[in-house]
Amino acid sequence: MSRTITLIVTRQDSPEGRPYKETFKIPYRSNMNVISALMEIRKNPVNAEGKKVAPVVWEMSCLEEVCGACSMVINGKARQACTALIDKLGDTITLEPMSTFPVIRDLMVDRQRMFESLKKVKAWIPIDGTYDLGPGPRMPEAEREWAYELAKCMTCGVCLEVCPNVGPHSKYMGPQAVNQVRLFNTHPTGKMNAHERLEALMGDDGLEGCGNSQNCVQACPKGIPLTTSIAALNGDLTRYSMKRWMMS
Repeated sequence: MSRTITLIVTRQDSPEGRPYKETFKIPYRSNMNVISALMEIRKNPVNAEGKKVAPVVWEMSCLEEVCGACSMVINGKARQACTALIDKLGDTITLEPMSTFPVIRDLMVDRQRMFESLKKVKAWIPIDGTYDLGPGPRMPEAEREWAYELAKCMTCGVCLEVCPNVGPHSKYMGPQAVNQVRLFNTHPTGKMNAHERLEALMGDDGLEGCGNSQNCVQACPKGIPLTTSIAALNGDLTRYSMKRWMMS
């Protein structure tokens, strides 16, 4: 008898619709990941009851755990579907959209709040591109390697999904944006706007919202030292606040 995989998918037909569960059975193949399982459903969108239904909607891009687009809750754990191997998940797999973000449809969510937070903290290096500025300041290799670890963030949303301080009753922007403040505030050119990023973290949605649960650093698929960034910026904010108070 050929082996089959059971997928229990939490679906939602529209942003305003009610979620419901639908079960699918697909033939097993070796080396399958969750994305390839969803593609099997897309090829033949028939549920376990034999009823033809609309294909399951999800989001993906790189398939290399770089873009973060395919984040979802798999067997109760927020992670990327592209690196979730069927062989390690069992014959019955539950797929749900991340609950921190508004559902667009089925497993696709709107991560706009993350991008808005990045804009608020000015997570970029402002450079006048009207003329050639040259190669820019050089960074010592040790600092470059350290900064690269912070730059691995792919805006996947997993850290927000597991954070108990991010939700409908909290404005906290989450550890992802905080980490980017640390990255750009330590950049040789980005330092000139460090005060603006620190000001952004002093708002209602800033660093005071962190409850130090440390779920984020445990769940981050890139192993980014998020709690180290949070601790470092707590110190930076304290020094900045004292300096601002003394100058007022």
